[in-house]
Amino acid sequence: MAISSIIETLRLIIEPFSEKHLTQRYVNWLNDKEVVKYSEQRHKQHTFESCKKYFESFANTPNYFWAISLRDTKAHIGNMNAYINTMNKVADIGILLGDREMWGKGYGLEAWKAVCDHLFDNVGIRKITAGTLVLNTGMLNIMIRSGMIEDGRRIRHYLFEGREVDVLHYALYAYRSK
Repeated sequence: MAISSIIETLRLIIEPFSEKHLTQRYVNWLNDKEVVKYSEQRHKQHTFESCKKYFESFANTPNYFWAISLRDTKAHIGNMNAYINTMNKVADIGILLGDREMWGKGYGLEAWKAVCDHLFDNVGIRKITAGTLVLNTGMLNIMIRSGMIEDGRRIRHYLFEGREVDVLHYALYAYRSK
């Protein structure tokens, strides 16, 4: 895993994911049908071992895996990742807010913006990308409210509850105005 400093916001601490974050609570998030409703993780049954394997897959790569925690209570509420294409200076990022009690409070957008700023300012990334099912309004709102622009559409790309649905891709560029 690429080495990252701790990223702090007004309400959050975004730190490199570590063994201390490998908990049953984290595994439960990935097995919660509502949490992973629009994710490809919805097709899998997760265990502590599968989560550990995912964490270990970041070793010796340029990619990042962060835990998102509340500043005041230190409670782990979600995760973010960034898959880095070093040759092209592009990062594809994703987020999972596993603690459903934290939904709708702006934590996802706050973490998203902080990670984007970190990748631009400290890693030298020139373009950040992300994608989601067209049905995932929460994720679409995060991407749009963070200043991302539509960067492509995969028509009828995935099946969701038996229906063909589009995947929307968004991008943010380093030359954006802050």
